[in-house]
Amino acid sequence: MMTLVETTVHYDNGYEDVYMMQEDEWDRDLLLDPAWEKQQRKTFTAWCNSHLRKAGTQIENIEEDFRNGLKLMLLLEVISGERLPKPDRGKMRFHKIANVNKALDFITSKGVKLVSIGAEEIVDGNVKMTLGMIWTIILRFAIQDISVEETSAKEGLLLWCQRKTAPYRNVNVQNFHVSWKDGLAFCALIHRHRPDLIDYSKLNKDDHLGNLNLAFDIAEKHLDIPKMLDAEDIINTPKPDERAIMTYVSCFYHAFAGAEQAETAANRICKVLGVNQENEKLMEEYERLASELLEWIRRTTPWLENRTPEKTMAEMQRKLEDFRDYRRMHKPPKVQEKCQLEISFNTLQTKLRISNRPSFMPSEGKMVSDIASAWQGLEQAEKGYEEWLLTEIRRLERLDHLAEKFRQKATTHETWASGKELILSQKDYETATLTEIRALLRKHEAFESDLAAHQDRVEQIAAIAQELNELDYYDVAAVNRRCQSICDLWDQLGTLTQKRREALERTEKLLETIDQLFLEFSKRSAPFNNWMEGAMEDLQDMFIVHAIEEVQSLIAAHEQFKATLPEADGERQAIVGIHNEVQKISQSYGIKANIVNPYSTITIEELLNKWDKVKKLVPQRDGALQEEMARQHAHERLRRQFAAQANLIGPWIQARMEEIGRFSLELGGTLEDQMTQLKQCEHVIVTYKPNVDKLEGDHQLIQESLVFDNKHTNYTMEHIRVGWELLLTTIARTINEIETQILTRDAKGISQQQMSEFRSSFNHFDRVQCSAREFEACLINPGRVYNGKQGEVEFARIMMLVDPSTTGMVSFQSFIDFMTRETADTDTAEQVVASFRILATDKPYILVDELRRELPPDQAEYCIMRMPPFKGPGAPPGALDYTAFSTALYGESDL
Repeated sequence: MMTLVETTVHYDNGYEDVYMMQEDEWDRDLLLDPAWEKQQRKTFTAWCNSHLRKAGTQIENIEEDFRNGLKLMLLLEVISGERLPKPDRGKMRFHKIANVNKALDFITSKGVKLVSIGAEEIVDGNVKMTLGMIWTIILRFAIQDISVEETSAKEGLLLWCQRKTAPYRNVNVQNFHVSWKDGLAFCALIHRHRPDLIDYSKLNKDDHLGNLNLAFDIAEKHLDIPKMLDAEDIINTPKPDERAIMTYVSCFYHAFAGAEQAETAANRICKVLGVNQENEKLMEEYERLASELLEWIRRTTPWLENRTPEKTMAEMQRKLEDFRDYRRMHKPPKVQEKCQLEISFNTLQTKLRISNRPSFMPSEGKMVSDIASAWQGLEQAEKGYEEWLLTEIRRLERLDHLAEKFRQKATTHETWASGKELILSQKDYETATLTEIRALLRKHEAFESDLAAHQDRVEQIAAIAQELNELDYYDVAAVNRRCQSICDLWDQLGTLTQKRREALERTEKLLETIDQLFLEFSKRSAPFNNWMEGAMEDLQDMFIVHAIEEVQSLIAAHEQFKATLPEADGERQAIVGIHNEVQKISQSYGIKANIVNPYSTITIEELLNKWDKVKKLVPQRDGALQEEMARQHAHERLRRQFAAQANLIGPWIQARMEEIGRFSLELGGTLEDQMTQLKQCEHVIVTYKPNVDKLEGDHQLIQESLVFDNKHTNYTMEHIRVGWELLLTTIARTINEIETQILTRDAKGISQQQMSEFRSSFNHFDRVQCSAREFEACLINPGRVYNGKQGEVEFARIMMLVDPSTTGMVSFQSFIDFMTRETADTDTAEQVVASFRILATDKPYILVDELRRELPPDQAEYCIMRMPPFKGPGAPPGALDYTAFSTALYGESDL
């Protein structure tokens, strides 16, 4: 007789599979073999008893004990967990048929169509029909609900066996008959889930009887799986009964299902704890880097704010060199650290949002805004420091020039004034002759002329001293003392001069003779002498210029001076002629007395010596001016060289900034394509760095040459530095933004098309942020909110999520976070609590031993250290509160 069972399985998703189970020709031969009936009878009896013993009963003979239908109904109630209609207690045949029909109706109500199985055959003790009915029950309640990787029932159970035994040698599960004859498949299933029960490496693939007995004994003793077959029944049959083997294996599946559920729960907890540990490491690293950067800023800012000037050029030059070292060597790494710190902070916050954790709040004073504020203070201090250094160097250079000029003029004046007070105080006119008196008078007139000529020099000395005071010259006290001494002596000379003139004029009335020739000599020699002294001062005067035009002006003035030399030479010859005339008269008239010009202290030798010196200083001045002209030409070349590079680098940096801006606005290609383009742009920028370094070298040459202006370019080195640092920061931040979008997309399961739509909607208003009204338009477009009063309420709720500070503006990152929360599924505190409840076997608390048994050592210790004690009633010592710990992980409570 051939048995046909058709089973219809109903699923919650609204469709059903119809399983038609029918033995093939080979199986029909077995129907005549008592081995088939023996294996199913033994297996099905053990399977039924494994459930009936929960109700305190069992069966001995499967075809006899189910005839009255009572134990059959009890079996269905135990395995289904549902109540069947009240059985008939009578012993008549129709009572038994009624009870069996109630059982068969219940089976049919579960979506199973029974074919050729009627209550009469069961009541009459038909073995094959009874076994067919039990197999239908086993298939529906023990096998049908098995689901593995979108396969179910028999295929799902077979796939589960294949997955679990795949790593084991000599095991190849392809069916539910001959693949199990050597017993290794049973042993592999036990070892996979309970390696402590079997040493698989010691099994012999040829010992079929030993392997089967070992597996069956261990399953009965440790796994609460009754022994459903004898090893000899399997070995002595060419092809073991498939239904018997499937029934036996399904018991192993259900025995280990709880362990797999615990393993899944443990994996979920490990994943959550792993994310939490990684985030804590990132937080600690951020705190450390932020502390180091803030400490460096705290040490550096006071140095940049110090505006105490030095007294000498050399000391100020050293300060300038220290500042250059700071800009070249010390600051650039800190700029990179600051940028990396901001990137790390953004990445950490993104990971926390993705893992549904509360946002990271750094320690007080270490927020990104705090670092930005401290950095802004550093930039402000730095901004004026270099300008102050250069201004101070110019001031010191000017001071050194003025001080040297003061010393030269003061020395010249003091040399001239030396002894004049004594001369003016003499009373030689009392014993002088008339001629001598006249000579003294003329001499005094010449002195007054000389004195008036020196008035300008004294005024210049006083003016220079006043300027040195105004410029805060470090040795101004000595300058003031010397200037005061010169002024006091000048006033004294003026007083003595006036008194002497008055005395000579009183005496002049008594004296008549005067040597007109000496007088003429005196009148002409004194101005000529003053002119030569002034010329020598001018020819030796120091000059400081910063442009070719200034040198050209000095050269023009010098050429004008040289044009006056012929006239001066004529004056010299006239004075020499007067002197020669005196000598001629003296010799002609035989004057024996020592003839001395009484009107002047200037001798012809002095005039000739000074004239020779003037003629020597003229070509020296020519050479000095030409050297200065050459130096200014060299400075001009430096200016042009710097300008040529700066005029290329400046626009190049601007072009790269605009290119990065276009990357951010254009939506073509995937995020990976955009990342590739940005990486290529970053490579171009990094390879361009030597051009900026070369420009730094040219700038250093310009500053070392004390060149302070450049009319050939509008770019300064500071402009280039700021632009370069902004370019590096912008490319790094743009790359980080794309990385954050990739991370968000991958973690939240957002497609590239969704991310592009989000960006397109947002960019329609602004790339960085948009107003509340514009954000509402972004939400209306994909249908997140609707017009009307209900839409306004929903929009207000959304604005509280994306703009908790109520600034009225929404950033793109807040927009992405909201859309990903609306479209993606993430771990929640409730899921973690449910996972811990599985590990704790439904207890409201969990023990230390359970954590260490189910979780890896490091994550188990992590939970033990942070999980608070359970304070509920009935908890044993050491019980831990996993609910409080799970909610704290997601910021819903505090530990």
